Amino acid sequence: MTDSNKILVGKIVAPQGIRGEVRVHTYTAGADDFRTLQVLGLPLKFVRTAGRDIAICRVDGVADRNAAEALRGTELFISRDALPATGANEYYQADLIGFDVFQNNEKIGRVACFQNFGAGDIIELEDGEMLSFIGANVDTENRRITVK
Repeated sequence: MTDSNKILVGKIVAPQGIRGEVRVHTYTAGADDFRTLQVLGLPLKFVRTAGRDIAICRVDGVADRNAAEALRGTELFISRDALPATGANEYYQADLIGFDVFQNNEKIGRVACFQNFGAGDIIELEDGEMLSFIGANVDTENRRITVK
């Protein structure tokens, strides 16, 4: 499977308790999404939520805190094909990579990736410049994003 077919959906950020459970910071709409996601390469089982974007999970073969600690920082991916289809006027940010970005009717760059440091989504352009994605207009037909 190529990297373009994998979607990052979360990251193990810490052990939880002493029995090998892990805390997963989710990048999905909510931590409950981990009830049904099939994470690639890691036999992960959802246990419960611990907030809107934290899922507590078990990993097969991990039975204590030390083993769970060794997983800290592990990024969790699913297959692109496992994502539900989008509706009208919906998109996945991963599908916007490569779109041209315009501001004041002038092309300012092309989307390299998206970042989120806690205050909202940020578009990172190929030249490294970062812009707020909040309030952006996305035209999927013309592969164009207009920012304020």
